[in-house]
Amino acid sequence: MNAQRRVLTVLVVSQVLSGAGLAAGITVGALLAEEMLGSTSLAGVPTALFTAGSALAAVAVGRISNRRGRRPGLALGYLAGALGSLGVLVAAVTGSAALLFVALFVYGAGTATNLQARYAGADLAAPGRRARAVSTVLVATTLGGVVGPNLAAPTGALAASLGAPALAGPFLLGGTAYGLAALVLFVGLRPDPLLAARSAPVEAAVAPGPAAVRGGLPLGVTVMVVTQLVMVAIMTMTPVHLVDHGHGAGAAGLVIAVHVAAMYLPSPVTGWLVDRFGALAVAVASGGTLLASGLVAAAGPSVAGLSVALALLGLGWNFGLVAGTALITDAVPLAVRAKVQGLVDVSIAVSGTAGGLASGVVVAAVGFGWLALVCGVLALAILPVALPPIARGRATAQEGRPSRERRAASR
Repeated sequence: MNAQRRVLTVLVVSQVLSGAGLAAGITVGALLAEEMLGSTSLAGVPTALFTAGSALAAVAVGRISNRRGRRPGLALGYLAGALGSLGVLVAAVTGSAALLFVALFVYGAGTATNLQARYAGADLAAPGRRARAVSTVLVATTLGGVVGPNLAAPTGALAASLGAPALAGPFLLGGTAYGLAALVLFVGLRPDPLLAARSAPVEAAVAPGPAAVRGGLPLGVTVMVVTQLVMVAIMTMTPVHLVDHGHGAGAAGLVIAVHVAAMYLPSPVTGWLVDRFGALAVAVASGGTLLASGLVAAAGPSVAGLSVALALLGLGWNFGLVAGTALITDAVPLAVRAKVQGLVDVSIAVSGTAGGLASGVVVAAVGFGWLALVCGVLALAILPVALPPIARGRATAQEGRPSRERRAASR
């Protein structure tokens, strides 16, 4: 088994596990806060906290990875996520809102690490296959991410049998999943992909891929920031919206499972599209898909309708994440790649924090429908960023082609 294949295998196993941990907070975080705090306007606080925590963790994981390699950076990130999950359980049992907030902040390290792992998949990949390598890592999250929300009821029953609130159950699953992911990475991620890439021939390490464009770093950051804000805002309040209209936690878990599947399952196709047609074209598709999601979500509170809306939301996010990751990976030198990638993910986490905080306030003030519509329109901010470079690229390509007259004269 060559080094890249082994790295991808280990990353896939860890992502399957971490997907369950990631889904725990998405599924019941807002519901648990609403139950403990007694306010819908504060239901977005958990998502804001663990996305804020992921911002700090992204810096830490990026810096550790840049200095020591991906293996210790990712393993420590997942371990912190496991500790945060344990803290949420203790907070739920004791009824401590202060501890809940601190624990959710620490729990965010798992979210940051889950995203940082995608970069590790591209470290040893050939330039023309970097987006597909990123996608392979992302798609592995699907299994845990889909199974996790659907275990909300049984893990809730287990938590209740242990004397904890039922809504704390998924965090029991999340802590176990994050802990196992940390163990798999620490033991199995050998060779370390980033350190191995740095020891590779210079030409292979710095060769640009098909996603390389002028200004790729700010373009990639903008695409991912917009898609993250829109996705988190709508996703955070969907379970609350469903429960408020008479649906149970099981229905909310089903909708979130569909959403998480759409976030990660299309990744191989998205990676191929980026490698084939370019990251900017896929970024434009992201904006359109997120707009469609907002329109469908605003139509009504049915489980079927919101399942479609959240599927589109996940797909649009996937388009934006893979396209943005490809732009950044091709734009940043290998020597500082992990550090810059960590800082980039900070901006993503900050935008998610803003989306999570604002979502509860907006829904409490004007309703979920308006939140969905505003977020859908906001997603169109990707278009003025991505379309001009596409137009410039086409103009350059046309200038490089000899005209028919010139070709005829040269014959």
